[in-house]
Amino acid sequence: MSIPNDYLERVYAGVLGKLIGVYLGRPFENWTYQRIMEELGPIEYYVHERLNQPLVVTDDDVAGTFTFVRALEDYGISPDLKAEDIGKAWLNYIIEERSILWWGGIGNSTEHTAWLNLKRGVPAPRSGSIELNGHTVAEQIGAQIFIDGWALVAPGQPELAARLAEQAGKVSHDGESVYAAMLWAAMEAEAFRTKDIDKLIDVGLSVIPSDSTIARLIADIRKWHAENRDWEATRQLIQDNYGYDKYPGNCHVVPNHALMIMSVLYAPDDFQKAQMIVNTSGWDTDCNAGNVGCLLGIMLGLDGLEAGPDWRGPIADRMLISSADGGNSINDAVRISYYLANLGLQLAGSNPLEKPKDGAQLHFSLPGSRHGFRKQDGFAANAHVIVGNEESGPSRALAIRYSALGPGQFAAATSPTFSPREMLEMRTYDLMATPLVYPGQTLKARLIAPADNKGKVEARLRIRVYDSSDQLSDIDGDAVVLAPGKETTLEWRLPDLGGQPIAEIGIVLTSTDRRADGRVLVDWMRWDGAPEVTLRRPDGDGDFWRMAWVNGVSFFSKRFRKSFRISQSRDEGLVAHGTRQWTDYTVKSSIVLHLGNHGGVAVRVQGQRRYYCVRITRDNRLEIVRVRDDEREVLASTAFDCEFETEVPVNIRVSGDRITSEVGGKHIEATDTSDKRFRDGGIGLVVNEGALSADYVTVSA
Repeated sequence: MSIPNDYLERVYAGVLGKLIGVYLGRPFENWTYQRIMEELGPIEYYVHERLNQPLVVTDDDVAGTFTFVRALEDYGISPDLKAEDIGKAWLNYIIEERSILWWGGIGNSTEHTAWLNLKRGVPAPRSGSIELNGHTVAEQIGAQIFIDGWALVAPGQPELAARLAEQAGKVSHDGESVYAAMLWAAMEAEAFRTKDIDKLIDVGLSVIPSDSTIARLIADIRKWHAENRDWEATRQLIQDNYGYDKYPGNCHVVPNHALMIMSVLYAPDDFQKAQMIVNTSGWDTDCNAGNVGCLLGIMLGLDGLEAGPDWRGPIADRMLISSADGGNSINDAVRISYYLANLGLQLAGSNPLEKPKDGAQLHFSLPGSRHGFRKQDGFAANAHVIVGNEESGPSRALAIRYSALGPGQFAAATSPTFSPREMLEMRTYDLMATPLVYPGQTLKARLIAPADNKGKVEARLRIRVYDSSDQLSDIDGDAVVLAPGKETTLEWRLPDLGGQPIAEIGIVLTSTDRRADGRVLVDWMRWDGAPEVTLRRPDGDGDFWRMAWVNGVSFFSKRFRKSFRISQSRDEGLVAHGTRQWTDYTVKSSIVLHLGNHGGVAVRVQGQRRYYCVRITRDNRLEIVRVRDDEREVLASTAFDCEFETEVPVNIRVSGDRITSEVGGKHIEATDTSDKRFRDGGIGLVVNEGALSADYVTVSA
């Protein structure tokens, strides 16, 4: 299969379309058409401010879609990926009661029910089957809302997209729910090749049974569409014939799928109109709008997204993916699009894309891309500042435009690298995240001052850090004067911050003249090196230092004297910190096992069930263990006196395939050459059916 020449950009448009739809529909999710019309009117644009809600939020549609597709990376980039492997990814990346899913209880939430089945050893696809869970639970909407990633890695290959969506859907769903997922995934994959909506629907129908309810529903909606010029009339027919009153459960797939088909029939070439129809129609608005947005994003491209109002500006590419891999949580549409496109290229037997700008994390290479950068609130009050993207020579760059910038005024733009303060106002879905950038790392940015600028400015790198009361404080690096026509690279080794997390990074500009007008182009920004950081409870009453740990235990207490005190009521529990950028490093701590079968320090953590652990066991052993899904393999073991309530120093070094450790004066080491995919990841604290504490954890090169 040949890959489209504009594949990456179309993936980007699909991801953005998904985000726009989800963020647009989320504030009034599960409202009826009647309530929406009474309280909001037709949904022409974002309404979050009218309902006093943040725009960019944690949501299952986003988190599940861009997490479950990682099973390809973890279990083999192959068209033959199986439901059982995707089920393993669920157990690794989902934290019970905290991340990705709606935890509505067994028999209420389909995904919660399936997760409990997986947890007790029922493999997929049986975990989501009608046989085990019944028709009502198995045929809710969830299989459909998570499918976009599978289509985005299968451009022009509807059968492959449908197969992958089927395997993923059957982890938690069955029957009509899986048919709807397969059909929509096939449509999205085919949208890389055609803009003919009727052809897309026919391709979707070709991958599901012709006698299914979904196929019958589509035939009815096509008929009603042909008979009614106004979508409102067809919406009423859907409510009368396929409404919620006819399909039991909290959020059945059939009524919502009907609204999606209706929307694309009435607005096949108009992104804004399709969003207006599917959102104004009500029911599961964020799910429906997200799938419709992704399809039309792929089909119409970035131009289609920009034909109406400014959908992209308020989002600025921002994405939150709450999962057990906290370093993947603070994300953006550019980063995800490159990730998906590379998976798609490898599935097609092609080489992955070259990393833009020598691997800089923030490179602004795609049209309109901003990697989360926005004007920093509270600055440039007397100067007009606009943050955007523009061409710079052969590539693109972030543009910070300013006018009437005088002495004592600032123009600043920043991008999130950790949980935003808005997370405290988010409902339903917790955000599990760790920072992307750390003390000890070197932050760099290449800046360009175009020759037509008026006046000089001083440029500094900026970090924004949570202080002891969870407010943001600004810390700036050294200044460089940017005269018109000058280029420079800023570089700053980030200082110790006393355990507080870095929330944002960016650029701040100050005028050295009476007035400055112009723009500064940020060609790229990056951070390199291992962290040099001691993680501990800082002074003050703030909580963001503790929320920077991904919490996968029964209790992560702040009541005790030690900085970290965890307890796990059953099985093994883990709190984790750090990112997949960490490769070779040293971790030091001093732990106390208060009770339990074993406890210790984890390294190269890649989720809840993929890491190495140096642990002390109740039966007086010191072990290095490799944890891979259900497998626990002891790589090295030696005698060690285990004493509860006794502080034990721990020093671990990971380098290449070697793990060496000193624990309480005893040396232990192991080599693991089994899989090169496990050469990176963060750190953690582990305990099995007991309690463990530590006053600090230090990570260094």
